[in-house]
Amino acid sequence: MVLGCGDEIEDKMNLPLIGITMGDPVGIGPEIIIKALSKPDIYHMCRPLIIGDETALDIALDILDSHLKIRVTEDMGREKYQPGWINLYRVSQISPEGLSFGQPTGESSRYMVTYIKEGTRLALEGKISALVTCAINKEAMNLAGFGYSGHTELLAALTGAKQYAMMFVSPSLRVVLVTIHCALCEVVKRLTAHTILLKIKITHQALRDYFGIKDPKIAVAALNPHGGEGGLFGKEEERVITPAIQKAKKMGIHAIGPLPPDSLFHQAIKGIYDVVVCMYHDQGLIPIKLLHFFEAVNVTLGLPIIRTSVAHGTAYDIAGKGIANPSSLISAIRLATKMAICQGRMW
Repeated sequence: MVLGCGDEIEDKMNLPLIGITMGDPVGIGPEIIIKALSKPDIYHMCRPLIIGDETALDIALDILDSHLKIRVTEDMGREKYQPGWINLYRVSQISPEGLSFGQPTGESSRYMVTYIKEGTRLALEGKISALVTCAINKEAMNLAGFGYSGHTELLAALTGAKQYAMMFVSPSLRVVLVTIHCALCEVVKRLTAHTILLKIKITHQALRDYFGIKDPKIAVAALNPHGGEGGLFGKEEERVITPAIQKAKKMGIHAIGPLPPDSLFHQAIKGIYDVVVCMYHDQGLIPIKLLHFFEAVNVTLGLPIIRTSVAHGTAYDIAGKGIANPSSLISAIRLATKMAICQGRMW
């Protein structure tokens, strides 16, 4: 994930302050946070601040037999951030009797959303350089009374963003989704030339601003098999995708397509394109997770804050067992740090 903005900061006292929300406190968030912060090199690149629950961290520390210690922060900008310590911005302290890994409750679900709200507020107020989020459970969020279809939509509402896009970044592939969380039968209804063009524009700007790519090569995936075969297998390519690409080109954006996705991703991982704009969720997520299931990172483009996230779920089935893989979180922290450096967001 080379950004071209420099990976090192000479003044180690001025490392980016990265807020990390715990996600669902009864999911694997507490465990992967502890595992990630057990690696000293994290503290060489940023100052990690956990936003979440003290009890969940305490219990996870015992499960992992970890020697890390918790420091509840009083002044996040002036605290020491050093290996061996977890700096916690404590939002909740659920009673041990009310917290059982893998078993969400109304209380844990409400706090899950509160961590996001607090993290977003801190980012909007400039108190943290970037926001990294651990996984939440969409069903739990809705049962707790928050009617959003996902993390991305909640963040857009909290920040007032009207135009945004979901990008996934891995060591060899970047994808951006035009439609996100909807039934497959709804995809065709939601695809318009305007929407596709908007995602292309957001992607183009983000690659320039956060990844240091001056003239991004943006591949646009077709929707139908073989790119529609001239309308034989569908007319969306002719009706909405091609017009969007043509408008993007007139704006000076290096957009290519629509390209059949069955061969497109093979070319993309070779570096021919800088990103693939995909028409629906699984079109982009299957190749990303096939290639880099544990290292993939979710990035929300178009927000007034920097936000990266793990690319997996709460994993209730293994929560509290000490076996969760922290690789996606580590990658999300690294990427958020590099994006913050690109933007000069270090305080």
